[in-house]
Formats: sequence, structure tokens, C-alpha cells
Amino acid sequence: MTVLWAALILLGVGLLLGLGLAIAAKILYVKEDERIGEVEKRLPGYNCGSCGYAGCRSMAEAIVAGKETNIKKCRPGKIDQNFKPIADYLDEHPNEDGSKIKVNL
Repeated sequence: MTVLWAALILLGVGLLLGLGLAIAAKILYVKEDERIGEVEKRLPGYNCGSCGYAGCRSMAEAIVAGKETNIKKCRPGKIDQNFKPIADYLDEHPNEDGSKIKVNL
């Protein structure tokens, strides 16, 4: 009988903690700008760090945030394969306030 009570108590505690985690996940959810992923797809994907960022994801975050305008810092990238598609994508997808992200080709 004691083992049954212990199992029921552990089950109850597990359910409460699981419910708490589910609620926290909903409340603390951070929406990520989908343009970061799209810009990252258009970069070469070598994650070499030659641009001065930790990898392509970091470079994409800086481009979308407007902190990096010189996308030619990506040395493995090509104008027609990488840089032009990024500039075109950012022209078609402006910020929420309507302002465009400027990048230098």
C-alpha cells in the first residue's frame, strides 16, 4: 500500500511540474523573425567565420537586424548565387514598419 501512495504522489508531482513547464513555454515564447532563416538559407552555409561572425546564422541575424550592411564580408559567397538573392529577398520583405533593410552588393 505504501508503494502505491509513493507512486501516486510521484505521478501527481510529475503532472504538476509538466503543466508548469507547458504554461511557462507558452508565456515565455519568443517569436523569431522568419527572415533570419531565409537569409541564412541564401548564404553559402560553410559557417567558416571569415566574415567576422560565429557562423552563417550570426551573419544572417546581423543582416536582418540592420547591424551588417556589407554582405560581401562573406568570402565564400558569390554575387549571383548568394548576395543578389539576399538583397532581392530583403527588398521584397521589409521591416514591420515598412522600412527596407539596406545591404551593399
